[in-house]
Formats: sequence, C-alpha cells, structure tokens
Amino acid sequence: MSIFEDNNRRLADIRELEGISEAEMSVLDNPVQTKYAELEVNGRKYPAWRIVYNRALGPGKGGIRFHPDVSEDEVKSLSFWMALKNSLADIPYGGAKGGVKFNPKDSNQEELEAISRAYIRAFHEYLGENKDVPAPDVYTNAQIMAWMLDEFEKINGRHEPGMITGKPLEIGGLALRGDATARGGYLIIKEMAAEFLRGRRNKKIKIAIQGFGNAGLFMTEKLFNDGYKIIAVSDSQGAVYNEDGLNIPEIIKLKNSGQSVGVYSGGRKISNAELLELPVDILVLAALENQIIKENAPRVRADYLVELANGPISYEADLILEKNKKIIVPDILANSGGVIVSYFEWAQNKTGQILDEEYLRGLLGKKMKLNWRRVYEKYSEKNGAITLRQAAYILAIRKILTAEKWRG
Repeated sequence: MSIFEDNNRRLADIRELEGISEAEMSVLDNPVQTKYAELEVNGRKYPAWRIVYNRALGPGKGGIRFHPDVSEDEVKSLSFWMALKNSLADIPYGGAKGGVKFNPKDSNQEELEAISRAYIRAFHEYLGENKDVPAPDVYTNAQIMAWMLDEFEKINGRHEPGMITGKPLEIGGLALRGDATARGGYLIIKEMAAEFLRGRRNKKIKIAIQGFGNAGLFMTEKLFNDGYKIIAVSDSQGAVYNEDGLNIPEIIKLKNSGQSVGVYSGGRKISNAELLELPVDILVLAALENQIIKENAPRVRADYLVELANGPISYEADLILEKNKKIIVPDILANSGGVIVSYFEWAQNKTGQILDEEYLRGLLGKKMKLNWRRVYEKYSEKNGAITLRQAAYILAIRKILTAEKWRG
C-alpha cells in the first residue's frame, strides 16, 4: 500500500470519529497543485516534483529532499503532512513538499549545485514568499538553500530572501534553524515524560534513537545532556547498543568525522531492525517513512514512540501498536519545531525586523508546549477513545476546514 493510501485511511477514520461530511473532507482528498519536471544536468535526467497540498491558511510551505527513493506518492504524502503540521502549529502556511530522485552521496559539490539551480529553473514561477516557500529536508542543507535562493533571485531580478528558509545566516537565515527540529522534539519528549512517566528519574528512562542525521544527532545530544539513558543509536549503515548507556559525545565525534555510529567500540553492533525491537521506554524514529510496518509492529517493545521523522509508522502498524497499548507522539506534533523556526525566518525576511535569538528560542518553547497541551487535552477529553495522532489530526483538520468555509 502506498503512503498516500495510508493517509486516506487515516482521513477516513477522522471523518467517522468527528462526523465530518464527505463534501467537507473532499478539500483534503488531493493536492491543489502538482508540478513535475525532469531536470537535465550534465547529460542526465533527474525526476523532480513540487506539490502544494492546501493553501487555505497561507502559502505553501515544506522542504525539498534529495533521495534515490523520491516518488510522486511520497512527495504528495509529505505535502499532506505539512498541511496538517502547519495547521496544528498555528502558523499561517498551507502544506507543500518537493523532491529530486537521485542519490546525493554519489554527487560532488558541482553536481549538487547544478541540480539545485536546475530545480529552481524548473519550478521558479510557482515559488515565492507569498506563493510557496521551500526549506531543507532529507539530504539538503543551508548551502543548497543558498544556491536555490541565488538562482531564484537571478531569474526574477530582485532580492526575495523570504522565498526559501533554512538559509545561511549571512543571507537571511536564523542560527536557531540548525537544531530547531531536534529542539522541538526534545521539548515534546520532556512534556510527554512529565505526563506519562511521572516520578521516573531521567537516568532511569531508556531511549533508543533510529536515525543519526541532523535532527536525530541534535536530539540525542540534548537528551543525553539532560540525563536520559541513551542505550542505542543508528544511522543508514548500522546501529550500536549498550544496555548500560552509550557515550554520546564520543559517538558524535565519530559521526562528525565522517564515520558511521557502528564503528563506536563502546557497544555491541546491531541492525536497524533490531534497534526497533529493543526493550526501551522511548523509541525515537528519526529516519525515513515506513520503518514500522505490520510485519515488525507486533515485536516493538517500546512503550512510547516519538515520530521525529515524517511518516515512520504505517497505518496498519498504528492499529497494532494501539492494540498493544503503545503511545505514539505523531510527526505533525513532534517534528514541528523546524517549520515553526522557518516561520520566524520567513517573517523576519518579509518585515526586515531582526529579532533576538533568545526571544525566538523562548517563543519556540512556548509554542511547542502549547501545541502539546492542546493535543493532550483533546486526547484526554475522549477518555482513551482516540490516539494522540487522531487528536492532532482532528485539531489540524478542523482548522483547515474552518478556513475553507470562511473562503466560501
């Protein structure tokens, strides 16, 4: 089953739970804009997409990923999640996403720059600070955003830093953006632990983290510094496990030197699949989509799962985990710190007003805690009849539908 079909099943559940009419929900059945292009670079063609799912709350907003498994189904699903995430976060954006199908690990800097600029040439007329605002995603970064901004401004003959976020500081970015997704997820874990693990000391709470990219690494560091026991971490090449706890600063040094976490000598090497089934309190999913599916869901032993990545748990796995009394903190809540800080960057670019970083860090914290509280209260008022994911979806969808009604 495709990721998007999974999304439609989740939407159908919300429609039934809330008694929403089919006509109302039809505005979320499909994206409002789907654009496809083949980028021609050095004699090769690269499939590329930019999809806007909904614009009821504002311009499109969502990252661009470079990955060999990018597909229209994936980008469409990611844009759907962005629409809900932005709505839940209470920021004035619709949802969008983009991607290019290739393996950036096989490309040098010159090729990456050429592909980045080719992407903007293909889609520039659909982008802009008031149309659709990209950002970094899987295997894209501040440098790629800078190339894209430069190409957009050259084509249009004007400065418009608000057309893209996640930029370097020198051309309109925010220092806070670098670890915003991890910081937001870390704050959500603290709120969740305070609610569900009351009385448990941090050093007694065991955590495994799948995915040691930017978001996973920064979150692991913050949790370790806060005294939580990190017993396993993984990257795309493998995983390492130590029941007594890992020395996270040493693993970060290895990772920053270009090595895999698997070379760390202070633990036992295991597979990604084994990590997902460890007996931990909290499992953080910070890799890619569909990591827990119906085949491995029955073997998940973590009591609490946090989706720092987008869509790491399939619909059928959701049902199994719910039956097994597992608590899942959904992606549209857990990883929304990145887009909230992207909003800060966009607003600063549009207004020209420079805001204090400490003020923005505090504002991010307030928004993450408020969003957790709203989702938890919706979950609690139903007395266990819905999941945290369904509570988040209800809040996000209701806001989008209300905006659509006001628009007629």
